[in-house]
Amino acid sequence: MNTQSKKWEIIGKLKVKNGKAKADDIVDILLKNRGIKTVKEKKEFFSPTSPEKITLNSLGLERTSINKAIARIKKAIKNKEKIIIYGDYDADGITGTAILWECLFSLGANVMPYIPERFSEGYGLNSESITRLKQENPDLGLIITVDNGIVANKQVELAKKIGIDVVITDHHQKGKAAPKAFAIVHTTEISGAALAWVLAREIRKKLAGKSEIPKGLELTAIGVIADQMPLTGVNRSFVKYGLEALNRTKRLGLLSLFKEIGIKKGEIGIYAVGFMIAPRINAMGRLKHAIDSLRLLCTRNSKQAEELASFLGKTNAERQKIVEEVVVHARRASKNMMSESVIFIAHESYHEGVIGLAASRLVEEYYKPTIIVSRGKEISKASARSIQGFNIIKAIKSMEELLIDAGGHPMAAGFSIKTSNMEKFSLRFNKETTRLLTEELLTKKLSVDLELDFNLINKRLSDLIKKFEPTGSANPSPTFVTKSVLVVGARAVGKNRRHLKMKLRRDEQIFDAIAFGFGEYSPRLSLGEEIDLVYALEENVWNGVRSLQLNVKDMRLANKAVELC
Repeated sequence: MNTQSKKWEIIGKLKVKNGKAKADDIVDILLKNRGIKTVKEKKEFFSPTSPEKITLNSLGLERTSINKAIARIKKAIKNKEKIIIYGDYDADGITGTAILWECLFSLGANVMPYIPERFSEGYGLNSESITRLKQENPDLGLIITVDNGIVANKQVELAKKIGIDVVITDHHQKGKAAPKAFAIVHTTEISGAALAWVLAREIRKKLAGKSEIPKGLELTAIGVIADQMPLTGVNRSFVKYGLEALNRTKRLGLLSLFKEIGIKKGEIGIYAVGFMIAPRINAMGRLKHAIDSLRLLCTRNSKQAEELASFLGKTNAERQKIVEEVVVHARRASKNMMSESVIFIAHESYHEGVIGLAASRLVEEYYKPTIIVSRGKEISKASARSIQGFNIIKAIKSMEELLIDAGGHPMAAGFSIKTSNMEKFSLRFNKETTRLLTEELLTKKLSVDLELDFNLINKRLSDLIKKFEPTGSANPSPTFVTKSVLVVGARAVGKNRRHLKMKLRRDEQIFDAIAFGFGEYSPRLSLGEEIDLVYALEENVWNGVRSLQLNVKDMRLANKAVELC
């Protein structure tokens, strides 16, 4: 449970006419809260365009750049040049690499996927790796990046010098000057995997004369969800149709992974991808080598699929254990920093593959920008996570002279630093950020769609809310606040009694409610107590009987701006 109390921010307001409000009125407010206002936008939200019909223009892609990339690929296939798909070691990069490799392989290309090793090669194009790949493959004439390359100016220059053309496909922010690549296929609108899928679609149209949906739409959904792209607009299309494909998939690797996790086809949604599938794919790049995640996605051997799925599962369990060890240690170390605006912790025992996950956990617990450093003898690696309203990469880069390199975005960043410079960096960072981080910024906020009376909750509203799926970044599950709700039943449930099951009444309406992680409130919650609560609507199925249930996100004593704890 979070140690930070939250400020509830109610975004919309329901206008009740003649004492009545319709479910459609509530839905209109939910759409408006997500920036969806016009008739066209509403139609696209509820009935997204199928991915094969999404235009390049709507994705922010230039037809000339894609045609140039395809022409170079066509030449490489004709001349039997070696092509390397150079990906990234996260789930978005791995799925995108698999999509593009499968596409070119099916067209007869001499193509090989390549995923760099995090600890020896780092993120993106690596100069030493390019040189080695050329030495090992003298016929290597083309490298196509996936989910990286847009700031790899020096690496692209090196590749050109040794006779390799580079086609960049990337969705990250551009640098001051674009690399002088053969072609650049770039947009920030979609994920790296989605961009690879679109390029594969265009390649098949041009080189195979086929306009059917290319393979890999299920992999695209994994990449988009794992990269936390906004689930409105075009990304919504890739996820909606991609999840449908995922629930029909015949990929042996994914089927084995489902079995290892304990999930079934037909029941896989955002949660299963974001918290079960993607973490296993990501775990390999964090602790081992991500090439095994790629092998799992592409294998056609059932025995290898089972072995790799087991390996990914075990590695993810190991990753979870290491993260927990870092969090426990960092939490203990951060106790002396509770009066400061930021948390900065370094230790030689911290595994650099998981420090970003540990930083996220501390931000969730303490709601302060957090930097966790894996301290090395000479060079240290850091991961930073921020809070809404504080641009952490900008703050880090303001001290660029102390760093070896840095990259990221306002909410998450990473950097390398000489260990001898760390103390100086920490002191300056703390001093600079203290004046920027106001009490308002450091107050955790919980966005709520609107205030709702219990008498407006019914099956029709629940059915309309289901149409907001898939939910996620920029399209969260609709949430509501209801005040002065009477507690008529409360008990702790689940393993270690961690959760709270309640029966709540207001306006003569009674609903069951579940509050995950609130089990400790049970002894302090008296029957007849009135509470205010924030919740989402969900359908509960028990012994074949379906009923509406409230999934409680937060609660406090009625008419008091304090939590029950």
